[in-house]
Amino acid sequence: MRPILKSNKLDDVCYEIRGPALEKARQMEDDGHKIIKLNIGNLAVFGFDPPDEIVQDMIRNLHGAAGYTDSKGMFAPRKAVMHYTQGKNIPGVKIDDIYLGNGASELIVMAMQGLLNNGDEVLVPAPDYPLWTAAVSLAGGNPVHYVCDEQAGWMPDIADMRKKITPNTRAIVVINPNNPTGALYSREVLLEIVELARQHGLIVYADEIYDKTLYDDEQHISLASLADDVLFVTLNGLSKNYRSCGYRAGWMVVSGEKRHAKDYIEGLNMLASMRLCANAPGQFAIQTALGGYQSIADLVAPNGRLTRQRDLAHKLLTDIPGVTCVKPKAALYMFPRLDPKIYPIADDQQFICELLSEEKVLLVQGTGFNWIAPDHFRLVFLPNSDDLTDACGRIARFLDGYRRRHAR
Repeated sequence: MRPILKSNKLDDVCYEIRGPALEKARQMEDDGHKIIKLNIGNLAVFGFDPPDEIVQDMIRNLHGAAGYTDSKGMFAPRKAVMHYTQGKNIPGVKIDDIYLGNGASELIVMAMQGLLNNGDEVLVPAPDYPLWTAAVSLAGGNPVHYVCDEQAGWMPDIADMRKKITPNTRAIVVINPNNPTGALYSREVLLEIVELARQHGLIVYADEIYDKTLYDDEQHISLASLADDVLFVTLNGLSKNYRSCGYRAGWMVVSGEKRHAKDYIEGLNMLASMRLCANAPGQFAIQTALGGYQSIADLVAPNGRLTRQRDLAHKLLTDIPGVTCVKPKAALYMFPRLDPKIYPIADDQQFICELLSEEKVLLVQGTGFNWIAPDHFRLVFLPNSDDLTDACGRIARFLDGYRRRHAR
């Protein structure tokens, strides 16, 4: 029989966070091995539970969650999001500017499908959360990666961004706080990005899913709060700040210069209608989450669990010879660098698979986040301190053996 092939639209689409290394890990688990999975920010499996009031509200409202909702979402959670944008100083947001989705991920794909024609370009950070690159490619666009500068605390390189703008460029993606680096962008950098968008008539997509997961009393600035003459699409949700990954409750806010975007907004409305609606139980969680006690503040406090685990992982990794790492100011990850003179890695996916085979620790290689060289990896610092110490010890042992095998 003739083989059944996948669509060629998927040729340039990849998502290495759940890629070949995870498949290998599953095979090893089937063979009886216990794998320490530091590849994905899935908070529930590490004992980070959602606030109880969210759970109780969803349970109480389940009897009313069987029908379709408005295609953009229920009124009450959208109004709660509107109030949230006001708290973030984003001007001019109305109920109709808000779309609820099955997590921010669905809305990212929808936003790109509604915008791009074949050959259109979107500036995406390197490193990035790879769904952005995949969504641009799937929509027929070309992701063009601008470099974030590790020496400058992983801030976007504005000069690199500027030189990569062409007549085909439609938008700039900004992930702030950043996944995978944990960087938090300064007001000065954000203003420079807004000015670039203003000069070239570009849309700014602001992925702000970690905007409350901030350490050391840092403050987050929403990009869309900095101007009203640029079109912004801001994405957020409950997955990370409220430890509710599986509830798939996210939102997208269109703000700023909307007058010239009526046709695009009509396209978003069409796509929202085609998927009928986001899941209703997850929508019931949004109002309670945004209006309730913000328990994430306890986790990121100076002695909070996430802060302690960040500090521990950073120390354990940077104590390894040839490993450096910019300490994250936000989010749940760190993105260490392996000195190429000490660790001459040609294929970082193979490197990650060797680590998995030898030490039963699953990470994601840096090129899986569209980084430009095979010299980084991403680590999730969600396990408790004992398990994190064990995992980092295994990584150190593997790297020690790697150094010895490749010593010049």
